[in-house]
Amino acid sequence: MPTRSALRNDCPQPDSFHEMWRQLLPVGRNSASGGYRRFAWTGADADCRDWFREQARRRGLSYEVDRNGNQWAWLGDPAEGDAVVTGSHLDSVPDGGAFDGPLGVVSAFAALDELRRRGVRPTKPLGIVNFGDEEGARFGLACVGSRLTAGALTVDQAHRLTDADGITLPQAMETAGHDPDAIGPDPVRLGRIGAFVELHVEQGRALDLTGDRVGVASAIWPHGRWRFDFRGEANHAGTTRLADRHDPMLPYAETVLAARREAEQVGGVATFGKMAVEPNGVNAVPSLVRGWLDSRARDQERLDAVVGGVERAARAYAAAHGVQLDVERESFTPVVEFDHALRDRLARILGKDAGLKVPVLGTGAGHDAGILAGRVPTAMLFVRNPTGVSHSPAESAAEDDCVAGVLALADVLEGLAAP
Repeated sequence: MPTRSALRNDCPQPDSFHEMWRQLLPVGRNSASGGYRRFAWTGADADCRDWFREQARRRGLSYEVDRNGNQWAWLGDPAEGDAVVTGSHLDSVPDGGAFDGPLGVVSAFAALDELRRRGVRPTKPLGIVNFGDEEGARFGLACVGSRLTAGALTVDQAHRLTDADGITLPQAMETAGHDPDAIGPDPVRLGRIGAFVELHVEQGRALDLTGDRVGVASAIWPHGRWRFDFRGEANHAGTTRLADRHDPMLPYAETVLAARREAEQVGGVATFGKMAVEPNGVNAVPSLVRGWLDSRARDQERLDAVVGGVERAARAYAAAHGVQLDVERESFTPVVEFDHALRDRLARILGKDAGLKVPVLGTGAGHDAGILAGRVPTAMLFVRNPTGVSHSPAESAAEDDCVAGVLALADVLEGLAAP
């Protein structure tokens, strides 16, 4: 069992974390925004994947890419089963921050280095994974790599995914050197995993408010994405009387405000963060305004209340302006309760030497861990985010907190893989 706790303030500083972090930091960074554009199956993604492969090589780990493009590094033979796996993803949202995803992958390699420094010899296979296309920034669906592996996304559905340029997922994978005809469920691989633990920067301020460096996840809120298509009538912006217009921008704007009101009523969240306009001319009344709603809440009843309220308001606004409305749910993930026994075990491991109660908190953000939770025992660790900002270049975590996360993950891996 661990001889120290990452919850204390006198943690050693694993040099390998800082070295890896410096190496990965420039990859895919946009100089204008300071954010990252590491989109699936692009050049930046390839550079990240090369980095992962090199980290595995340096440590003498066996390396493989599975049928869905996810990368794996292994200490021991995964065929033995009951493997302990950790990791996250390396891709990003448009102009995202440095920590969301990469912190979990870098920490995984650094935690393995820490175990070796301690002289720990795992009795179970130990794996590190980089799941592909977690953010869904390019093809519009989050967690593609883990969804395919878990059978939560069919091959036909995956083959129909396209990016903004009309490039399909199979085309992008093939261009990047991966066989798109090989994708699909991977039950044998998942059957070899006894526990999956994903470390992630917290996407909120719960830990900062309590003063804790590291926490354990309890659940992921139910969440989804809905597309609202407001169809009006294109016309001249300078010659069409206001009374004669069927302008879809007006009901869309009112719907954005309605989403905020509905979310506030139940303590959920609702965001229209993406939109498309046709014909998208400065001097033209739009014919189509398409907006994507992202909504999340702590339980299904609250989420249904938010989305239902937004849709009712949108239809009333559309009718008032003589505009047609179509609403389509593009993705949905029900509430994910992480394995209670594994969650409690993590809390015991982390609190053992410190004599402290480890905070357990829920999250509104989706993760690969949430996709896998229905197939393997899964848990998550969160590292404090002092501002709570995420999916932004302003996303941050203090150096000492990152190191605390590495040591916490090392403690957990030692407790699970070398009990």
